[in-house]
Amino acid sequence: MIDIAYLMNLCGQYELPLTQEQAEKLDVYAGLLVEWNQKMNLTAITEPKAIVEKHFLDSLLLLKAAELPENTSLIDVGTGAGFPSVPVGILRGDLNLTLLDSLNKRLTFLEAVCSQVGVKARRVHARAEEAARKPEFREQYEVATARAVANLPVLCEYCLPYVKVGGRFIALKGAEAEQETQAAKKAISLLGARLQEVKAFTLPDGGRRGIVVIEKISQTPTKYPRPSGKIAKSPLV
Repeated sequence: MIDIAYLMNLCGQYELPLTQEQAEKLDVYAGLLVEWNQKMNLTAITEPKAIVEKHFLDSLLLLKAAELPENTSLIDVGTGAGFPSVPVGILRGDLNLTLLDSLNKRLTFLEAVCSQVGVKARRVHARAEEAARKPEFREQYEVATARAVANLPVLCEYCLPYVKVGGRFIALKGAEAEQETQAAKKAISLLGARLQEVKAFTLPDGGRRGIVVIEKISQTPTKYPRPSGKIAKSPLV
């Protein structure tokens, strides 16, 4: 499916430690992604080289942006087709992953992927703003992450309630990361957090990526997250 040698060379260029076995698992993942995409809308990116660069490498840059201690608990909010958490889980089998999505059919796909590539992950079918109010999820994770789900002010309200005090929210954004971070200052503060850093990366095709690392410094007020309609209508800006 994908060019494994190209994938391994690319990860080497970005100083991402990828073994042959892990590369082969990502190849299996790519094949399943394309196969299942014929039955459901998982991704617009189906060309093998683009999957390597814009899904796999893009997801794995999370490991370049932030150090994750062994056995870190990580929730991927609005995981979709499993990015960034499943590629990260393939490289880091020690992580305690939770994949959350509002569409059960995506989680069915991820069940098949995780089974075939040996990634252990809890799959949760729920809306982000609803699960974040439940004690079993609220402020239970050392890291929350999300990729291409919403603008950062909105994304902070969905994700920061999951993060323990002292933990981090890591948002994978595009070229607009710095601009979105400026717009999210109020949300970050209101939700009990502070900006740690924004790390910039460039993909092989020249596409720019920004990974925003936000540190949780106090508990999120209980009124957040609000219902999704209110979040969309009146974002915290």
